[in-house]
Amino acid sequence: MNGLLFLLPIALGLGLTGLVAFFWSLRAGQFEDLDGAANRILIDDEDDQGPVA
Repeated sequence: MNGLLFLLPIALGLGLTGLVAFFWSLRAGQFEDLDGAANRILIDDEDDQGPVA
């Protein structure tokens, strides 16, 4: 019972911290372009041809 009084506020605090971080990332626009990073890896760069002999 004594451990529960110690661990319960810690668990609630960590959950609240995670929720605040999630809402901060929503407001900062972290989830705006979900397909951009996935498609960007498929695009070949023109200047990335390797060493020129």
